[in-house]
Amino acid sequence: MDTPMYTEAGPAAEASLHGGRQTGERAERTATSRRDRVYALMREEVLSGRTAPHTRLGEVRLAERFGVSRTPVREALARLHSDGLVERRENGFYATVPNLAELRDLYELRVTLELRGISRAIEDPTVRHDPDILLTELERWEKLRADPPAPDPSFVLVDEEFHAALSRASGNRALTDSLVSVNQRIRRVRMYDFLTGDRITSTITEHIRITEHLIAGELDSAYRALHEHVGASMEVVLERARRALTQMALHSDAL
Repeated sequence: MDTPMYTEAGPAAEASLHGGRQTGERAERTATSRRDRVYALMREEVLSGRTAPHTRLGEVRLAERFGVSRTPVREALARLHSDGLVERRENGFYATVPNLAELRDLYELRVTLELRGISRAIEDPTVRHDPDILLTELERWEKLRADPPAPDPSFVLVDEEFHAALSRASGNRALTDSLVSVNQRIRRVRMYDFLTGDRITSTITEHIRITEHLIAGELDSAYRALHEHVGASMEVVLERARRALTQMALHSDAL
């Protein structure tokens, strides 16, 4: 009967295995860094309007431009498509062109839905905002005030969470569902609201003020503060969207 042969990995073999694992981890970190860099560069160009609306975002050309393979470009395009910043047409990806008329209509609907969560409590004293939801939001935004994030279009998702929570606290689920749906439809352009540090800090400050008014039962003050907040956001977004469209037009003429 043959006896199975067992061997133990010596120090050299273990070092080789450990070194191979480290090499693999470094390669993975490098690939991730490359993907993030390409995504950030492409996102900035789309948001700034430097990408003409009729220019196809071809993988080969972009890969050569950024000095990378097609893989990080392909992944960046998928992320930008998920963000709503590029759209897929029959022959490839193109920068999404904001429709300002549609945006204004949807923003007006958003304002109506936002304010209704408070006005229904003003009209009916039996309607009370959920204090647990409000206190949770207040704590979250106070932490953000203490350590504000850098300007980033993805901050729109954090902002949406606040407004959905505020609506949910008012107790009308259908109202909240409608607001979430509208915010999703305007998200791709609302990203323009969070490109500067002052808009990040003002958003945080205004969210805290609205929440504090509601916690104190100051419904009229909360209503006015929310109205000013969403109104200011609309004007900033529309102006920056117009600016992006102008840049797109200028780059189109230059081609």
